[in-house]
Amino acid sequence: MQRKPKLVQAFAQLNAAVMDPEGEVDLGFRRLIGHVASKASGCLYCQAHTLLGAHNFGVSEEKLADVWQYSTSPLFTEKEKLALDFALAAASQPNAVTNELFEHMKQHWTDGQIVEILGVVAMFGFLNRWNDSMATPLEDVPNEIAVKTAGQRTWNAGKHLR
Repeated sequence: MQRKPKLVQAFAQLNAAVMDPEGEVDLGFRRLIGHVASKASGCLYCQAHTLLGAHNFGVSEEKLADVWQYSTSPLFTEKEKLALDFALAAASQPNAVTNELFEHMKQHWTDGQIVEILGVVAMFGFLNRWNDSMATPLEDVPNEIAVKTAGQRTWNAGKHLR
């Protein structure tokens, strides 16, 4: 991406807006939204980085480990589960957001919060395609947290291994 400085600058502005610390949605939870969206796309690079980001913004190790089964985890609130369902549906191809799901979101999240959540999903749509297509090499620290978070499951960074 560095070969196109205007692209890097535009992405940096998008990232700053989507991950604005003054937003209404918790910064750690925004990273979990990115994680679920990245899982839908299959981008292991972004899955590892979103786990690291969530960890860095205070999400517990237990919650990180349970994000793989958030829908049945007692560590996630119903409101969080709904947002993660929405993120998964929005990141799916074809898009799986239904009128019913959107209306359910509006019962638990404000319009501003929904925009923030969808902003995360949309930004990771770009990142997932970029990093997976470029087979961006995964750095050691995000790989380590992904290995740790996987627990009994096996983590393999696939084409992102150095």
